[in-house]
Amino acid sequence: MTTAQVTALGYGLLGFFAIWATVLVPQLIVQQARLGRVDPRRLAGTAAVILYGCLALAVVLLPLPGPNSRQLEQTIQLNPFQWVTDIGTELHKHELSPTIEHALTSQTFQQLAMNVLLFVPIGLFARTMWRRGIVGAGLIGFAVSLAVEITQVTANFGTAPFVYRIFDVDDLISNTGGALLGWVAAALFLALRRNNNRSAVDVQPAGSGHVDFAESR
Repeated sequence: MTTAQVTALGYGLLGFFAIWATVLVPQLIVQQARLGRVDPRRLAGTAAVILYGCLALAVVLLPLPGPNSRQLEQTIQLNPFQWVTDIGTELHKHELSPTIEHALTSQTFQQLAMNVLLFVPIGLFARTMWRRGIVGAGLIGFAVSLAVEITQVTANFGTAPFVYRIFDVDDLISNTGGALLGWVAAALFLALRRNNNRSAVDVQPAGSGHVDFAESR
């Protein structure tokens, strides 16, 4: 991870604390009024979404270009799976043999992996919080990724002095894949948890009188 990315994450964390401090009290009031109590899981879920959003936006948009920043020679990349060719170009540039080890440690592949991981939480949220199917998770991931790419290719809708990030179709593919991966991981986790809960109920001795209220709900 580069110094710029670490700095961006720091700003994202500061943004999270500012937004969370603003949202927390109204959320507590609403929960108390509607439920008659505070639900820690809902609080944690809201915090997780806000934290993810702040960190993701920080990584995607920061650092902003400065007065001495160089403009990009290419701002749009529309060739699917161009990253495969880029890995070969990078290895050739550094005079490295085209092995799996060198490919996996290349900057191009690491950037691809980060794009996938960046959208995994969207798939997790889609399955566990928003109750969406895998198609819905993929559409949400694609829509969010497209919004990000449009923001970048328009220089943050004209607020930046020039385009400083590339609109890359491979980002759309990897981001959407990350959302799908997150949905699958969440679905597997929930399925395993249900099986464990059923196993725990099955091994209870007859006549124990114990009722699993979590399962009954």
